[in-house]
Amino acid sequence: MIKFIIKRLLALIPVIIGVTFLVYFIMSLAPGDPALLLLGEDATPEQIADLREEMGLDQPLIVQYGRYMFKLVTGDMGTSYKTKNAVAKEVFSRFPNTLILAGFSTLVSIVLALPLGVFAAVKQNSLFDTVSMVVALLGVSIPIFWFGLLLILLFALKLGWFPVSGFDGFKSLVLPGLALAFQHMAAIARTTRSSMLETIRQDYIRTVRAKGLPENKVITRHALKNALIPTITVIGLQIGGMMGGSVLTESVFAWPGIGRLMISSISGRDTPMVLGCILMFSITFSIINLIVDIVYGFVDPRIKAQYK
Repeated sequence: MIKFIIKRLLALIPVIIGVTFLVYFIMSLAPGDPALLLLGEDATPEQIADLREEMGLDQPLIVQYGRYMFKLVTGDMGTSYKTKNAVAKEVFSRFPNTLILAGFSTLVSIVLALPLGVFAAVKQNSLFDTVSMVVALLGVSIPIFWFGLLLILLFALKLGWFPVSGFDGFKSLVLPGLALAFQHMAAIARTTRSSMLETIRQDYIRTVRAKGLPENKVITRHALKNALIPTITVIGLQIGGMMGGSVLTESVFAWPGIGRLMISSISGRDTPMVLGCILMFSITFSIINLIVDIVYGFVDPRIKAQYK
């Protein structure tokens, strides 16, 4: 298991190189000049040229990227073009807020989706199954930003139960958390239902029922555990999706996370800040996938034996 974890962590190196190069290349193709954006429309060509030289933007793209990677290896994520602050400082100061939002949304989606998927499978073709799957279909179909705006209109503006934006305690977390969780809850519930339907039709489940074991124990002790592998996979992907989806959610609810920071940095052509935000997303997503693979081993001993 230790060797497996080390190999997966070492695999982060080419991921980081590939992600940073793609982002650096795409940002270089974006319209606009960072030096002009910083100095304003009234700046002279000489001032723009001097600032470009100071920022290193007059160098070839591969040279700029090489200098960035050299600093990154030493732990320096660069300096923001816009704020002149260290990128690492701003990213790490906002990253906990994004983790809180994603963690709360994950908890809500799992707590609601697992029972919903299990009961829908057990009560297949019933009214509960139909209604729950229609709700799940709506969750998959409705865009996060639109659902977030509906929550703001109803619970913040009309009822006044929760604040509209910002992060000031648990109440501020409810609306963005629900907006982010609803779509992912639907995907987890649908996957759990499908996996449970396949599992409860297996021969060993019929054997357990024939032995007279109560239905609740058949479902919880035998069926659910074996049906969790696909669900765990989807949960891991959905957690990564929540990190990415937080970009829209944070923009709608003015949440002070790195998703909102990245959006403002893209519009300002702040390449080091964009790289810092995406780098954190990439590393977090890779670590989440590693944790999911480790959880597989605890759920299914056969998978754990493969890691050895």
